[in-house]
Amino acid sequence: MNPVVLKSVKQAVFDAYGTLFDVHSAASRHQARLGEKAPEVSALWRTKQLEYTWLRSLMQRYVDFWQVTQDALDYALDSHQIEDSSLRKDLLNAYHELACYPEVPESLRELKQRGIGTAILSNGSPEMLEAGVGNSHLQGNLDAIISVDVIGIFKPSPQVYQLATNHLACNPEEILFFSSNAWDVSGAATYGFQAVWVNRFAQAPERLPGTPVLEIKTLDAVLEYLPF
Repeated sequence: MNPVVLKSVKQAVFDAYGTLFDVHSAASRHQARLGEKAPEVSALWRTKQLEYTWLRSLMQRYVDFWQVTQDALDYALDSHQIEDSSLRKDLLNAYHELACYPEVPESLRELKQRGIGTAILSNGSPEMLEAGVGNSHLQGNLDAIISVDVIGIFKPSPQVYQLATNHLACNPEEILFFSSNAWDVSGAATYGFQAVWVNRFAQAPERLPGTPVLEIKTLDAVLEYLPF
């Protein structure tokens, strides 16, 4: 019997990028064209994407996540001296078709079968999220898709997590929040969610406020901690 039992969960809320969707699958699709630079380009693209959300939030200069994604890719390509407009276009198109992690569909189905609501809470623009969900055929397994675009600020602002409680009409502690991004887990836990860190790549914990109630490697691992 596991010592951690998650109780009073009404809603399972998921970060999208890195948690449901593999953010590096876009560059992987074009690995032959990127060559040996593919892993570095993909990593830098992701790093700058996150940095720009934090910096724009602090500067109060919001643009949607699609613009941030393009700007971050341009920085990554420029940093690696890659000048190929066709490749840029194809990489951006691939970002609308990110692969979901293999356990995601069944995990969402199982949670819904247990009577738990399912939703996405993401920095992604509505169009990006709809494309990702549609590409992975997750529509029937999600009750809501919530984008920060409606308030014009990115995670980990408490306003973002408040957006979920307002939309889902529940208390923070009734939300089980999943993210592979430790900083997002910190923000969610600090706000009051039961935050689960999906630590897919055995990363070290951040030195930030907020503690996850559970750390797992894949989404489906949470099922054994939930009461039937």
